[in-house]
Amino acid sequence: MTLEELYRTIGGDYDQALRVLRVEKLVDKHIRKFAPCAAVEELLAAGEEMDPARLFESAHAVKGISANLGLTGLSAAASRITEEYRPGNGRKMTDSEVRALLDSVRDQYRRAADGIRLYSEG
Repeated sequence: MTLEELYRTIGGDYDQALRVLRVEKLVDKHIRKFAPCAAVEELLAAGEEMDPARLFESAHAVKGISANLGLTGLSAAASRITEEYRPGNGRKMTDSEVRALLDSVRDQYRRAADGIRLYSEG
């Protein structure tokens, strides 16, 4: 599996990752390090407790990491959670809607981690 094939498999944007990291070798290096991702694990743990400060901080971290790696779906979900819990913003979503976003984060993370594992083994 090539790096571009990996990105197609996991629903990522290879071109975006390449624009940010500039060299395919760096994209390869950093995507291999993505899983396990402590920031995603922290976000999911914060979601179990619905802790607003932890949700904001961990979602903000996931948003940045995933955007830099071209994991656009994961970045978009994390961005919505970030804005929901940004200090000074009023809540717009219900807890159920936030939990649905967290489920999306979990699913996208698993898909990426599984794909990266196969890519790394190949």
